[in-house]
Amino acid sequence: MKIKIFNREICARALLATNSSCAESSAEMRKKMGIVYFEQDRVFKLDTPHTSYLIGIVDEENFLGHIYYGRKLDEHRLTYLLRTNEAPFVPSKNSRERVSFLDAFPMEYPTHGVGDYRESALRIRTEEGYQACALFYVSHEITAGKKKIPGLPASFGKEDECSTLEITCRDQILDLTVVLSYSVFETTDVIARHVEIHNGGEKKLFLEKAASMSLDMDNRNFDMITLHGSWARERHVERRRLCRGFQGTGSLRGESGHQDHPFMALVTANAGQEEGEVYGVQMMYSGSYEIRTEVSQYQSVRWMAGLENQNFRWALAPGETFYTPEALLTYSARGLDGMTASYHDFIRNHVIRGEYKDKKRPILINNWEATYFDFDTDKLLSIAREASELGIEMLVMDDGWFGKRNNDDCSLGDWYVNKDKLRGGLACLVEEVNKLGMKFGIWFEPEMISQDSELYRAHPDWAISVPGRAPALAREQLVLDFSNREVVEEIWRQMKTVLESANIEYVKWDMNRPLSDLGSAVLDPEKQGELSHRYMLGVYELQERLVTQFPNILLENCSGGGGRFDAGMMYYSPQIWCSDDTDAIERLAIQEGTAMIYPLSTMGAHISDCPNHAVGRITPFETRGYVALAGTFGYELDVTRIPGEDRAQIPGQIALYHKYNDLVREGDYYRIASSMKDHDLDCWQVVSKDKKESMVTVIQVLGSVNRRSRMIRLKGLDEGKQYRIEGEELVLGGDALMYAGLQLHNMKGDFVGRIIHLISI
Repeated sequence: MKIKIFNREICARALLATNSSCAESSAEMRKKMGIVYFEQDRVFKLDTPHTSYLIGIVDEENFLGHIYYGRKLDEHRLTYLLRTNEAPFVPSKNSRERVSFLDAFPMEYPTHGVGDYRESALRIRTEEGYQACALFYVSHEITAGKKKIPGLPASFGKEDECSTLEITCRDQILDLTVVLSYSVFETTDVIARHVEIHNGGEKKLFLEKAASMSLDMDNRNFDMITLHGSWARERHVERRRLCRGFQGTGSLRGESGHQDHPFMALVTANAGQEEGEVYGVQMMYSGSYEIRTEVSQYQSVRWMAGLENQNFRWALAPGETFYTPEALLTYSARGLDGMTASYHDFIRNHVIRGEYKDKKRPILINNWEATYFDFDTDKLLSIAREASELGIEMLVMDDGWFGKRNNDDCSLGDWYVNKDKLRGGLACLVEEVNKLGMKFGIWFEPEMISQDSELYRAHPDWAISVPGRAPALAREQLVLDFSNREVVEEIWRQMKTVLESANIEYVKWDMNRPLSDLGSAVLDPEKQGELSHRYMLGVYELQERLVTQFPNILLENCSGGGGRFDAGMMYYSPQIWCSDDTDAIERLAIQEGTAMIYPLSTMGAHISDCPNHAVGRITPFETRGYVALAGTFGYELDVTRIPGEDRAQIPGQIALYHKYNDLVREGDYYRIASSMKDHDLDCWQVVSKDKKESMVTVIQVLGSVNRRSRMIRLKGLDEGKQYRIEGEELVLGGDALMYAGLQLHNMKGDFVGRIIHLISI
């Protein structure tokens, strides 16, 4: 169904079922789709299950203004919130104060250079060097379903699952058309936004900034929540008061990054896990980005998310269109739990694709921390034999199998088997692993090149670098120029050859350094500012080829651990390696921040050896298992060399995975306690959608003297149901477990854990 409106005149183009009545009005049809245009009031109303988003067209010039976003409303007549009845009024009534109007009006998509001095969403430079752009409403279209974004990952939905509003705006002087796209979904409180920018003129235009979304609203003494960290310390939650001026988060690294994360929440001061109002936005993009807020002189907040603009400059030729990445916006009136639930359901249902979208993942063992580069066929098979007897389902061969790769100084780009290590070749190894009843997976780092490689010696110009300047190395490697078609084709040729040579059922795609020295040998001087984004488009194209031509392969993305853990990557891979820090106690904070916005099923989580290779801590094998069960679950160790008492626990851990994984993968997640806040206790809960089953994981980080027991209050249960605690005779009502609490006995010692399983009776 599609409804298109030009200049406030409705033209309904709805194909009704043969037996349906034509008496149903266009307004009723639009309402079914979650989007209504009220022609008389010139107001758009977008409804999700629990939220409303209102946009208004103002004045005879057709300014587009943001009216409201928050709890779901029946009312749409809220144009007074635009404050156009206050001085200085709209330009048609007070043209002498046009700048004052532009500097205060809540613009839906603000532009640069014409009188709005706040942060702009769109900044354009002409061939003559001028920077001025003004957008005005022209038309709109309401469509059932959602279109793809060319070249980019994007959320998806069928015609009965979502609807899309496209608002067309124009700058007549520049002959520039900008389409603002909003998709709302039937079952989740997420609005997906992106922008299309089309040059309809005869001259080239240069995009110097092109945000995916902008949102103007009153500041209600908001706090800002972001996720920060470093390598092996990703996505730690940080909360601070929003203050005047500019603040935000971003990355210039060509990846979403370990240090910052493409997510921000604005929350009311009283907001916690279960109470308060929360606005969240995350980018469905894996490259350089920025999310910024500005608190203005009038105590309004302008909130923007999109591509970073420090390195960005895009030459838009006549007739060309530029598409921004997608931003995922949500609102919760029930605290952080509400935001988490919306994002989890949305990503599971409208971002993740492929065979493993709703499927249990195989339990794998990865040889990296077991052997590093020191392995051969015999060593890998010895690990596989022991692992298969314990119930592990897949062997993953990590870095070191290709070229002459015996350390991390060489061979990236030479994706052919090192037969000195793998005697008989890859197919022979895979065949032997398959005979054990195990699947086989392999590691690649397709985006990187070593100077000591055959590929670099043949094509030094294929590495990203600035002519005349020695490029900076990281991990003794450079980055391939994925804006170059030849590079993408050659890397794909090599990967495809390997993947077709044996029964490979899993690929770990790694990226171990950020971009620097941004220069491309194939881009014209005026296009050098496009490199970072074109690079990311090349990565997406290669991953799309992989999942399309090898649909049965399970792809797991990785970037030095969790350096590119974002919704853009989840469009291609249903799971991402969460962090190179596998220490169970460090992982509590990492996984807490990650699970705030991403489903547990996306988190690559393994049990590793002790002392832990990252931090040197010794943690009980049992506790390591409990923490890893919150993710995809696997092992990162040499199973032939660990202590016998640890090895003996593996079959039991695997049984727990098979018992609980459907619940972990599909259920609703709740944060009960945080070791980041409480220091001594961490606790999370998963509840099945039908509320018949729940799993609670408790990790006591620090024991305490004179503490006989702990009390936790559960969430998400059915108040009217009775729940039996497995292994005990105790039966309690859902209301008692949530409001009175559950008492935990015998929690003695540091780093001890427990799983509590509740089943309704």
